[in-house]
Amino acid sequence: MEKLSPKLFSCLKKYSKEQLIKDIISGIIVAIIALPLSIALALASGVGPEQGLYTAIVAGFVISFLGGSRVQIAGPTAAFASIVAGIVAANGFEGLVLATVMAGIILILMGVFRLGSLIKFIPYTITTGFTSGIAITIAIGQIKDFMGLTFTGSPIETMEKAHEVIKTIGTTNFTAVLVGLLALVILIIMPKISKKIPGSLIAVIVCAAVVKLCNLNVNTIGDLYTISSSLPKFSMPAFSVETIRNVLPDAFTIAVLAAVESLLSCVVADGMIGSRHNSNMELVAQGAGNICSALFGGIPATGAIARTAANIKNGGRTPVAGMVHAIVLLIVLVLLMPYASLIPMPAIAAILFVVAYNMSEWREFVSIVKTSPKSDTFVLVVTFALTIIFDLVVAICVGFVLATVLFMKRMSDVTEVQGWIYENEETDNDHIKLKHVPENTMVYEITGPMFFGASDKINAVIRDAKKGALVLRMRSVPAIDATGIHTLESIIKTCKKKKITLILSHVNEQPMKVFEKSGLYEKIGSENFCANIDEALKRASEITEA
Repeated sequence: MEKLSPKLFSCLKKYSKEQLIKDIISGIIVAIIALPLSIALALASGVGPEQGLYTAIVAGFVISFLGGSRVQIAGPTAAFASIVAGIVAANGFEGLVLATVMAGIILILMGVFRLGSLIKFIPYTITTGFTSGIAITIAIGQIKDFMGLTFTGSPIETMEKAHEVIKTIGTTNFTAVLVGLLALVILIIMPKISKKIPGSLIAVIVCAAVVKLCNLNVNTIGDLYTISSSLPKFSMPAFSVETIRNVLPDAFTIAVLAAVESLLSCVVADGMIGSRHNSNMELVAQGAGNICSALFGGIPATGAIARTAANIKNGGRTPVAGMVHAIVLLIVLVLLMPYASLIPMPAIAAILFVVAYNMSEWREFVSIVKTSPKSDTFVLVVTFALTIIFDLVVAICVGFVLATVLFMKRMSDVTEVQGWIYENEETDNDHIKLKHVPENTMVYEITGPMFFGASDKINAVIRDAKKGALVLRMRSVPAIDATGIHTLESIIKTCKKKKITLILSHVNEQPMKVFEKSGLYEKIGSENFCANIDEALKRASEITEA
């Protein structure tokens, strides 16, 4: 079991001057990439632009310092935008701070109790469904600014925003649309020209210059928000039992989403650099980073796959690069933040359109629909639809329930209880593979896990049993749960009433431990646990002859 030790400490043992230079250069480049994204994601989350930078600075530094990955870059991500906007609208910024702090505590507990490996059990259909759904909610939420619409109300839910867009389509500002299209063109073309210079930075600079120099009638960040270049300040949120109760579901959603996205980013990074992350330490770091971000005026943060990949491609190989990225953003906040007021809102919307497209995973979505079983497709589509129509909390809860029920259905389908066919029943008496079964003995073979979903099949074993010995061959039973134990206890009681001896053959490790712990081992008797079917049949012969 891995120790909860930050990767930074092990990396510094063999740190060199050359790697320091590479980490500094990579940190500066990643900071340039993160600057417009952090501002755009903060605005999409319904908070001020500086809150995005606070998050990238505070959470980015803490998560790199404590993290379980060598190259992870953390900050605000698109996955949280709709959640954060909903929490702020319902409970205010204080409610968001409280939810984020609670999510951080949950993440730390997940890491301390070594739950990092359990994240892999979240079905791929659920993660793809809600990720694609989030992409759609982000895109719908940016139509207003991209088209310069004038809303008559203040919609919060995605479907309300879509309805308001249709309702106010007549207020389209075509100048704003042209500025947004200019930004989109730059965002699409720049990666083909140079991958070193982030297209989002060029887009906001060019569009800001065009709007300012041409004096265009287009909303800028400064028109809608008050820009602050002050340093992040510590603030403890006021809370009550009612507020905690209200934001607790959101806290769990933030924690699960932060865990999934950060560990997924770590896995991608491991494949790029041939390393291995410490998932539990990463969860602890994510928890600490989110707590610090919230207490210093930020929003939820997690590992950002795109920024992490950019860090790797530019030579970053230790957590120092992530810490440098945070320091550079801090300098930008103090010196250049007032210029953010010049950035046009259509340019921000265009950046978020591209972010939504990149995170939509539409190719994976289509592939699942085309190639996967209907049950998986059903979970995918339901999770996707609920994310858009309601919110991520509902989508994840319903998705988990559906996936769990379908999994149990599949497991019950593969669990089989088959009785042997005997010599006088439709068989060739000279068949070389036939075993001799003693008189008054019935043999059943159980295949698959003995759990509550298969209890009816196991119960059926004893209904027709009328002989002196009942052999259950369990070589293909990997596990048993409490319902399986209860079912076996019922079988034992029925066997005693009918004067039948129960014999178990080839019991695997997990079921044997459960038998010993539950007391079934003593009830059945050690002499009736046999290593293989031959010993079991020999034991049955002794019983029936006696």
